[in-house]
Amino acid sequence: MAIKPSHSMFFFMFLLSSGCFFLGIIEASVHEYKGERFVRKGNAFVVHGGSEGIYSSVSDVSLNDSAASADNGDAYIRFEKIKFRKPELNLNFSSSSIHALVFEVEDRETIGGSAYGGQRAVCCTADLAKLGVCKQGEVIVRPSTRDPSWPQVFSVVFKENRLIATMRSKSIPITKTGMYNLYFIHCDPNLVDLVVAGKTIWKNPTGYLPGRMAPLMNFYGFMSLAFVILGMFWFSQYARFWREVLPLQNCITLVITLGMFEMALWYFEYAEFNETGVRPMGITAWAVTFGTVKRTVARLIILMVSMGYGVVRPTLGGLTSKVIMLGATFFVASEVLELVENVGAVSDLSGKARLFLVLPVAILDAFFVIWIFTSLSATLSKLQARRMMVKLDIYRKFTNALAVAVIVSVGWTCYELYFKSTDVYNERWQNAWIIPAFWQVLSLSLLCVICALWAPSQNSTRYAYSDDTNEEFDKDETSLTLIKPSPFPSKEFRTAPEPRPVQSNNGTLNDDDLEEDKTE
Repeated sequence: MAIKPSHSMFFFMFLLSSGCFFLGIIEASVHEYKGERFVRKGNAFVVHGGSEGIYSSVSDVSLNDSAASADNGDAYIRFEKIKFRKPELNLNFSSSSIHALVFEVEDRETIGGSAYGGQRAVCCTADLAKLGVCKQGEVIVRPSTRDPSWPQVFSVVFKENRLIATMRSKSIPITKTGMYNLYFIHCDPNLVDLVVAGKTIWKNPTGYLPGRMAPLMNFYGFMSLAFVILGMFWFSQYARFWREVLPLQNCITLVITLGMFEMALWYFEYAEFNETGVRPMGITAWAVTFGTVKRTVARLIILMVSMGYGVVRPTLGGLTSKVIMLGATFFVASEVLELVENVGAVSDLSGKARLFLVLPVAILDAFFVIWIFTSLSATLSKLQARRMMVKLDIYRKFTNALAVAVIVSVGWTCYELYFKSTDVYNERWQNAWIIPAFWQVLSLSLLCVICALWAPSQNSTRYAYSDDTNEEFDKDETSLTLIKPSPFPSKEFRTAPEPRPVQSNNGTLNDDDLEEDKTE
């Protein structure tokens, strides 16, 4: 009687899929096992050995050629020095086989089964053994309809009076692009405290980067080039008009510099990872830190500009401490999240633990958005009431750019949730790199808009705060007052020879207003 497969996945596959959904797992191509204990799932004991997208080989290079370069075109999964150790209490107990099971995600239904449509079992049960379809205590594996040689199973048995069983080193060539999974499994209740040690190496044709991360190396290369081009434009303008530079433009210069360092560090991090198969923790930590500082400074700049700092007010007054506190809190929360995701042991982070780290960052981001648009609304109202048309025009463009960025961000977040919720088993892993890449492109686009609006020029001072009015910006007022002539030209209208000429809505000088000032 044939085993009747169930459409529901067995439990350890569910853990794999849910882990990828909540964590976006990014693991090294060299997976090291340092005494991992087998965990009971259903009627089996398992250790998850890794999950990675691998592209098929494009060359016939020998898998045993250790001198071959990382980008030689071959793809494989290699087992090296895999050892299983059982406790001394079980020295005299005979045990069944321990299996290393490698399968492509499309073949997940070939593992496990049930005789009459009941609960799915990974290990062969007594009822199934009586039917003669499997041997009790062994893992149930059926050949794939696509390739009878898959899934691949390798077994090892403890020799008599031995505490350690060693698996022979071997390589599995990858001839089909897919998401591959490795599990160490045994079905013997006597080996409850069994542990595994050693490592496996997962290689793509272009190097050791996991398949879902491989496109990001080229992406960060292009991003580095984009920041260099933006930096050349900005620094050339800065050098030409350095006498006219505003404090706000100094802050923008800092963001561009941080962005250049961040993109370059990410590129070198991926290049090193691709070459060695081990993530360079030092470079990764610096890349994460530069990125977090850049995002924090960028949000603070947008918030301060929205409040009118440096443009329509000289200081933030009593709000300074609150702005600094919000920025510091965001930096700490974001830095911890990014370090844990990129530097820490990602595979050991549960969904609830990651949610605990993501939630504060999301709440702080929402608070930034609310505060920014509330401040922008007040600033626009004040500028319109005072007929500061040059500043009003630039603030309207700035508001429109922010509104578009927020709308696009919300839309992309919804798409990201849809993408992850409908790709439970990471079958669309080849497109997963687009998710993080989009946020970098959106951030750069908004920075380019800000650079275009506030680029250093000979007229930069007309965007700066001018203290020649006798009014406080924060003072509420419901009516306009005439502006008295000043013996010195206004900074707001630097090029006009007359005192305090008034601009019309189209930004040109109004002769009637000049005459009105003369007769006042």
